Amino acid sequence: MPIPAAKAKLLEGKKGLIVGIANDKSIAWGCARAFRAFGAEIAVTYLNERARPHVEPLARELEAPILMPLDMSVPGELEAVFARIGEEWGKLDFVVHSIAFSPRDTLAGRVTDAPLDGFLKTMEISCWSFIRMAHLAEPLMKDGGTLFTMTYYGSERVVENYNIMGVAKAALESAVRYMAAELGPKGIRVHAISPGPLATRAASGIPEFDALLEKAKTKAPARELVSIDDVGVATAFLAHDAARLMTGQVLYIDGGYHIID
Repeated sequence: MPIPAAKAKLLEGKKGLIVGIANDKSIAWGCARAFRAFGAEIAVTYLNERARPHVEPLARELEAPILMPLDMSVPGELEAVFARIGEEWGKLDFVVHSIAFSPRDTLAGRVTDAPLDGFLKTMEISCWSFIRMAHLAEPLMKDGGTLFTMTYYGSERVVENYNIMGVAKAALESAVRYMAAELGPKGIRVHAISPGPLATRAASGIPEFDALLEKAKTKAPARELVSIDDVGVATAFLAHDAARLMTGQVLYIDGGYHIID
């Protein structure tokens, strides 16, 4: 579905960081487009210099005043992003964390056989990075805010070939609940967004992913695949004050696929 024309800038005055845009097929890009359409101001990161040419034109389209490198494996880069936001904006209303990674051999192998270094790297990038972002965002969310991360159904059911990433996503969803409890008294909400299967660059690393897409389309009650814009619009709504008493949730945007056996 295309992003609806915003008759009212429902998020006007809101400022947020979106991490994970790799190209115009990224879930993070769908979120960025939706937040911007509803009036929010967006800060954007790119993974490295190789990724920058793909992200920079999208940042211009968003009129993003902040565009910075962010590789969670590089010490200090995350802190630099939040320092810049603090200097330029002095506040933050939302963060969208849409990154995950597992070394290829770890992701392709059995959970039972996961090497320690591969397991730790998977957890660092796919789970701990969100916890660290929440830690850095908290002092900037002076009037409350919303933290979002992306998860998947493989966190709670065994999905063939999802393997160690399912373990990481289960930990991520648990972190969402604990952080929602800890940050709620400050008006900070925390959510995990669980889209149905999407043909993103990240998904290309999962064997037989095309078969998973076809299964989702066939079995979902809506009989169609979710798009990045579907995910973006729903996520943007949750950043609005109308959703201020929703927190700690895993929210499925998958055409109902998760309810079907």
